[in-house]
Amino acid sequence: MGTPNETAVTEFILIGLSGHPQAQALFFSCFLMVYLMSTLGNGLMIILIIADSNLHSPMYFFLCTLSSVDLIISNNALPEILVNCFFYMPTTSFYRCLIQMYVGLLFVVMECLLLAVMAYDRFAAICRPLHYMQIMSRRFCSVLVVYCVVHASLNTLINALLQPTDFCGQNIINHFGCELKSFLKLACSDTHLSELYMQLSSLINVVSPFAFIVVTYGRIGLAVLRIRSAQGRKKAFSTCSSHLTVVGVFYGTIMIMYMKPQQKSISDKDKAIAILYGVLTPMLNPLIYSLRNRDVKGAFWRVFGKKRSE
Repeated sequence: MGTPNETAVTEFILIGLSGHPQAQALFFSCFLMVYLMSTLGNGLMIILIIADSNLHSPMYFFLCTLSSVDLIISNNALPEILVNCFFYMPTTSFYRCLIQMYVGLLFVVMECLLLAVMAYDRFAAICRPLHYMQIMSRRFCSVLVVYCVVHASLNTLINALLQPTDFCGQNIINHFGCELKSFLKLACSDTHLSELYMQLSSLINVVSPFAFIVVTYGRIGLAVLRIRSAQGRKKAFSTCSSHLTVVGVFYGTIMIMYMKPQQKSISDKDKAIAILYGVLTPMLNPLIYSLRNRDVKGAFWRVFGKKRSE
């Protein structure tokens, strides 16, 4: 039997790009560009929604919350990934790894739930237009966001309580950062309960919200088809297209990552998929919503055009 000193893990080694040193400069440039665009885009979206009274509606309240979540996701792991790009076998402390892993889990689950809430908001706007402001009252919107926070927090707490305690000295994570699936593969204690809950959690937090979104947009589609004017159908579709694009990118990658059968080791493909939903999606969200939204463009010129003229 090993002694505590033999099995204690105080830090983790992140492989990341250590197997591809020739690609480090390229990856650093790409990650830096994505990080700057994500931070700038989400920060700008939050400022515009708060500063412009024309954007003080339920849809933009949820979008502001989504941008805040994306901003935290981007800043949770990406700065450390950028620093580690030029190190061979970079290390991170045990507790820093846990914080990064559970903060990432918390806000990814929040995003899953928020996208479902935003689908319901679009359903109320298109299918119940005369009662929209009564249905999506400020209090109800706040309750929905609080529910997302509480639900995601409880899920993260349960994962933390089921966390393995014995790693038998294994401390090499084949990833850019600390991620739950990679973390569990290092444990030499029984992880069946943790893995079972991770699968159950995927059904509750990923599949269920996605199914809700699909059903909701099915009903929205039927309502849009009943609109007689082509202009009315185009306007209704335009209010949903941005959200559908974000849903497709986010849920597509995260379902591939967490719903596929468990493997003994993390492949380069798994790392690429994790980058897609953890790094690229927070960058794409503000781009998709701003490029396809006249209200956001108008708010930009009202807020910043006014400051330039003063």
